[in-house]
Amino acid sequence: MTMPGYQTPTPPPTASAPGRHGLATASLVLGLAGLPGLLLCGLGLPAALVGLVLGIAAAARGTSRGLAIAGIVCSAVTLVIGAVSIIWLLSKAAECADRHRYPDVSTRRQCIDREFPFARSSGAP
Repeated sequence: MTMPGYQTPTPPPTASAPGRHGLATASLVLGLAGLPGLLLCGLGLPAALVGLVLGIAAAARGTSRGLAIAGIVCSAVTLVIGAVSIIWLLSKAAECADRHRYPDVSTRRQCIDREFPFARSSGAP
């Protein structure tokens, strides 16, 4: 209750309410976590896609716009790197599967061993 003639001070308006950075923060975290996640059989792609959607939603709401844009950029970079990697791997696999260039199974196997040294069979069952 205020006395007549006195006003209660009002706090200055803020750009965003405190504690309302969840979507933008999640977008940034998923975009950054997606980069090393690409090395784990492409698991970073779904994370980056979710991060992109969350970043767009946070930017549309107008809360933590700078953080949301950073999340969008990190997620987009992860998606582009992942897409380029998949296209490159598939082109190399298609090259090794070419029956005109590698007519028998042994030469195709040599191509796979040469192009994909990380996929060599260990010989153990």
